[in-house]
Amino acid sequence: MCHSITISLCMIVKDEELSLDRCLSSIKDAVDEIIIVDTGSTDSTKNIAKKYTDKIFDFKWIDDFSAARNFSFSKATMDYILWLDADDYVEPSDLEKLKKLKSNFDLSVDSVMMKYVLTKDSNGSPSFISIRNRLVKRSKNFKWIGAVHEYLEVYGKIYDSDIHIVHGKIKNTPNRNIEIYEKMIKSKKDFSLRDMFYYANELADHKRYAEAIDYYNMFLDSKRGWIEDILYSLGKLADCYEALGDLTKRDDVLFKSFEYDIPRPDFCCRLGYKFLQENKIRQAIFWYELATKVEKPNQGFVNIACSTWIPHIQLCICYYRLGDIEKSYMHNEEARKYNPNNPMVLQNKALLESILNKR
Repeated sequence: MCHSITISLCMIVKDEELSLDRCLSSIKDAVDEIIIVDTGSTDSTKNIAKKYTDKIFDFKWIDDFSAARNFSFSKATMDYILWLDADDYVEPSDLEKLKKLKSNFDLSVDSVMMKYVLTKDSNGSPSFISIRNRLVKRSKNFKWIGAVHEYLEVYGKIYDSDIHIVHGKIKNTPNRNIEIYEKMIKSKKDFSLRDMFYYANELADHKRYAEAIDYYNMFLDSKRGWIEDILYSLGKLADCYEALGDLTKRDDVLFKSFEYDIPRPDFCCRLGYKFLQENKIRQAIFWYELATKVEKPNQGFVNIACSTWIPHIQLCICYYRLGDIEKSYMHNEEARKYNPNNPMVLQNKALLESILNKR
């Protein structure tokens, strides 16, 4: 039996004057209450928030995202809670999907998963996404866990929706998370397995590759990680070894991924690149073609580009090196279907058409 529900939007913010208006204007028509928890803004964030709600609360920042998010959830009064960050927004088509879901909702559902678009290609289509619990039943009192890279611990009936939330970063705070982790280490706070995984990611992103390798290996050696985090770690670990020039260890890590699951598109592309570097074109073609055929994961981080335009543009290069201009052109056209404005795709198109026209 489906019913209409009410929704509280809960957000934590600090100095978000560049993005908050975009976020709230994109979502306001789908929610019944907006809760803004400010953790110390010194710009016009609060004044922007006042255009949309009078439920604005202050929370002293204690280097703990979960504490702030749990406080924001405690202020909600509607049936379900939706959470967003200030640099997130909802496209009009997804707003309509959310409104439709809201008006015809299965009350037995405890949490709704939504796709989080982390990057888009030149055509505006999602290229890298993750899947998040976004809309949760308030009466369940679900809690956030973790000082940084926090997660919402949910259970019960989960609905996997086709609604997208777009991450449109405007303000960059590259050191914030790693500084919180290093304060935790300095104060000898316990590191959870999740902390170990995300700290390794932060180290890799800051090009501290040797340290990242140590933490990825500690995470993997625990043998207790979530399968999606394990596979993501193996991919990042391969990147770290490549950055340090240790291609043997990079290759070992890539093949190790097959111990955990069938070949994933991103690992197929990595292996295609390895063989292309070694000028083993037939092997490269095998892995790039496989990347277009294997099933895409529907959990964790999903690099959509690795099963769409990237393998095709690489196949274009492979067949060009073999002198098969027709197949090279065909794969570039396949890449262009997915990413029509990509400069490399357009450059290839011009080059290959000039060669074919001369023939």
